Amino acid sequence: MAKIDNQPTHPLSMDRLPTRYLNAVLIDDFATTHLGDFLLHPDGTFSQSNGDEDVESTIDGTNRLITRSFQNWHTHLPMQLNARDFSDGLALSDWLAKSIFPTEMRLTPEIAAIGAAAAAAEMCKTGSSFANDMYHFPGAIAPVLESAGLRAIVCGPQTQWPPQEGGDNGEVKRELERLLAKNSPSNLVQYGVATHAIYTCDQEVLLSGRDLAQKYDTTLHIHVSETRKEVADSFEATGLYPVEYLDSIDYFIPEKTVCAHGSWVKKSEMRIMAANQAILAHCPSSNMKLACGGTASLPAYLEAGVDVRLGTDGAASSGSGLDMAHEARMACLVQRHDHWDASALTAANAFKMATKDSKDWAVWNLNDIKMSPRGRANNRHISNLIYNGAQCLDLWVEGQAIRQNGQTLTLDEPAIINELNQAVETYYEGIE
Repeated sequence: MAKIDNQPTHPLSMDRLPTRYLNAVLIDDFATTHLGDFLLHPDGTFSQSNGDEDVESTIDGTNRLITRSFQNWHTHLPMQLNARDFSDGLALSDWLAKSIFPTEMRLTPEIAAIGAAAAAAEMCKTGSSFANDMYHFPGAIAPVLESAGLRAIVCGPQTQWPPQEGGDNGEVKRELERLLAKNSPSNLVQYGVATHAIYTCDQEVLLSGRDLAQKYDTTLHIHVSETRKEVADSFEATGLYPVEYLDSIDYFIPEKTVCAHGSWVKKSEMRIMAANQAILAHCPSSNMKLACGGTASLPAYLEAGVDVRLGTDGAASSGSGLDMAHEARMACLVQRHDHWDASALTAANAFKMATKDSKDWAVWNLNDIKMSPRGRANNRHISNLIYNGAQCLDLWVEGQAIRQNGQTLTLDEPAIINELNQAVETYYEGIE
């Protein structure tokens, strides 16, 4: 299994005391349901509470469900700037060429930061504590996520186009290297390397990105086999399918490569990914909205031994923003639909994919009508959460309350909404 470490331990967490929840429901990493009083420890563990421990605070957990937080493995966070119906009705190639690339040519660090703040607010509100991002101006995105108290791998491009980031490709790469040099095991937010796709990056750029990621022992992030056209073009140009091509040029870094989409991939390519211990980030909503004609075949990927996670992609491409419960639901439905098999992906297994490796806690409102009925022995919580959604009341990262009682504490959500709406007027000026 891939060993990408998105869960460093921050020194500050060692100084924090646990938080006690009384009379709560807690579901652990093994899908076991616990009832009673619990301590949530800053290191991500939990234990039963005796009631006499030193704690930061005690919270009435009545009608609260405690689970691991969601982990979003493929995002373009500043695309919150792009409305969810942005260029609705366009296929991927037209969507990129006619809408996304023209707007991104006018992107600035300041506007990217506003989009990232809106994304961070939505992550908090929907119970996600981690994102593996790919976008321009990573140096503007990472500080926003750090300030919000969230975890992330912010993967920056090593090329100039698009947008016009200033200077030549060498200057853009040097800036990314400067950011990569700031990585530390204690940082909640890490920098990584993005090589967009084989149709936007030639072999030199792909291998340059690989070398950069290897040099700084960080994540290498790429879109792979998202559309049938991408696959056909690759075969026509190289005689190889995309994963085969990447393998032939020795692109993969074992345990460090994240491949987004993987919708049109042969079983032999899945075995290549497994051999290189690559993560597949499955993004069903985006694939369906852009009519890619296929979604990753999870039974085949899992049979091949690939480490599968879930991602939302960007708000513009998915139409569903950053709501990982919704994305897990869509994963369940599309796998069953595509395979004519109601057991192809259960809600419980989708939840495991969506929360894998999380050390953080999300606390959900069981008084939400969508979380009822609870079932015998509280056995319907995960299905309710995935299929119906729920209100995230609290979010804990290393003992810090990011969100509490339905209010995000580390971000000013009303101010972010105003900034986002104002920025969009400038961002879209002259774009239909």
